[in-house]
Amino acid sequence: MKKLSTSIILGLSSLALLFSSCSDELDTKPKVELSLENLLAKDPNAIEGLLSKMYGTFALSGSKGPGSSDITGPDPGETAFLRSIVNLQDFTGDAMKNRWGDDGLDQLTTTSRWDANNKFFRYLYDRVYYIVPQTTNIILVLDRVDVANEEQIVSELRFIRALSYYYMIDCFGKGVIVNEENYGSTKPLPESTRTELFNYIEKELLDIEGKINATNQYGRANKSVVRMLLAKLYLNAEVYTGTKRYGDALTFVNKVITEGNYKLADSFVSQFSADNYTSTEVIFPLIADALTSQSYGNTTYLINGSTSTETMSINDFGVADAWTGHRATKAWYGLFGNLQTSSDDRAKLFWTTGHNYEMTDYKKWSDGYPAIKFRNNSFNGPTTITSFSSTDFPLFRLADAYLMYAECVARGAGGSASQALDYVNLIRGRAHTTLIGASDLTLDFILDERARELNFEGHRRTDLIRFGKFTGSSYLWPWKGNTLDGASIPDTYSVFPIPQSALQANLNLKQNPGY
Repeated sequence: MKKLSTSIILGLSSLALLFSSCSDELDTKPKVELSLENLLAKDPNAIEGLLSKMYGTFALSGSKGPGSSDITGPDPGETAFLRSIVNLQDFTGDAMKNRWGDDGLDQLTTTSRWDANNKFFRYLYDRVYYIVPQTTNIILVLDRVDVANEEQIVSELRFIRALSYYYMIDCFGKGVIVNEENYGSTKPLPESTRTELFNYIEKELLDIEGKINATNQYGRANKSVVRMLLAKLYLNAEVYTGTKRYGDALTFVNKVITEGNYKLADSFVSQFSADNYTSTEVIFPLIADALTSQSYGNTTYLINGSTSTETMSINDFGVADAWTGHRATKAWYGLFGNLQTSSDDRAKLFWTTGHNYEMTDYKKWSDGYPAIKFRNNSFNGPTTITSFSSTDFPLFRLADAYLMYAECVARGAGGSASQALDYVNLIRGRAHTTLIGASDLTLDFILDERARELNFEGHRRTDLIRFGKFTGSSYLWPWKGNTLDGASIPDTYSVFPIPQSALQANLNLKQNPGY
């Protein structure tokens, strides 16, 4: 049962008026129509609704249904956090392309002509600076009122804030730090460098890790979730700060694996089906529900966007609506060899009928294979066909932890080479594909295996950057640099441009080089 899904809706229906849209990206003090302190003093249980609201903002665009948004935008459904992550992490990489091309989306899918006025950069930036002051405000209020499990709740709020900042570090490279010390400042906050943001998040997560519970309700952060984010922070530390921290990444991902009580699921596709809330593998999900947490920005975007009545029967994937938008490129499905003869379960998750192997025209639906990895079918039991998705998004899962462990070992961080090989072969064995030997476990293989296992899950751009394959010409993919066979792109594309609206709101911010 998706307990958090229910509490999100109860929380949003009763507390929606407490939050207003952030039209100013750096307005660090949210406007409220009712004092949170008075509310919690009268009803301490209201904290559950507030906490649910903050978790929900990663998957939902707004608190008043799928047509609402916590931030400004011409199409509210476009503004959800997860939709932004897919747009910026997957469409800018090698695996996924979108054919719509509307109002800047083609700039992402072709990794070209990026500029500070692209609304899709602004959506993620604004979403971070909606979450950060809201969580900070609640933390400050909790310091003045008494609620049950206060340390745990504050730890979760701090994790939510840190997770938001993680994407700020990864995508934009810098920003401003809003916390309990400067919240509500009437002066524009100073710009913080990537290293300063890194150090702040690291300190926050290390402190939270010692306070948060080892287990928690489904969809909420626990000790393993915090450790997984720490491991990801350290895994990318060389990119973010210039200093390698693979040993630290190994330490924390090993704790996730050995102490988290997670187990690799028997079926790969079950992790991306409507009943994946029963998974033993998902460490941290973003919850979706076709009835109680509808959104155009959660897995509805992935599933509906990847289906079309032009070439498939969409009811076979549990959806009533299809948007005819996303297809994979040969840079992804080419990693499996011949899809028709491959034994790999993951190779079967591309729709080839009516589609061309080559993506000669990224705006042509029949060019490239849609990924049917995510679906609204139930893996076990009956499926209800709906317009919105009930499939949770596995932001963190154990297979990723296994591959992170193997990468750290391959990069010389210590650990056990035989254990790393075992973890990778557990993943490949689950997919019913050929097991590998010790000599096969190279960094190039790990990058490819991450693509086979984790594509369309919001990791690809970050992975390519970490492996030195995103910018430049050492690795080309279809439509990189707005060229059919791929072209070199500048190193400045390792981060996105700071949105023009943010620069105007805070003159302390400076644009990233090259934009």
